[in-house]
Amino acid sequence: MNEWNFEQLPRDQPGDDSTVNLRAYLDRMPGEKMRQYRPDWADQQVIDWCGDFREDGALFLVCSERDIEVAEFRKELEECIAYRRRHPD
Repeated sequence: MNEWNFEQLPRDQPGDDSTVNLRAYLDRMPGEKMRQYRPDWADQQVIDWCGDFREDGALFLVCSERDIEVAEFRKELEECIAYRRRHPD
């Protein structure tokens, strides 16, 4: 398994502890699963594919100060996919 470091990469905009937790979550996501993602999916498809969203539509992350909604999840996910493409196994 590759040791990704997306969590520690500098960001264009400042983040918070919830952003760091989301990026750490994405670092742990298997590449096989990540390659299944399609940017043209509807929000509900992303939620279903991920499998870790709560019924209220927020991502279930332990020790997060705020909710991560699907739009933020998508943005960080797509950045993480781009990062992995630049740093292949």
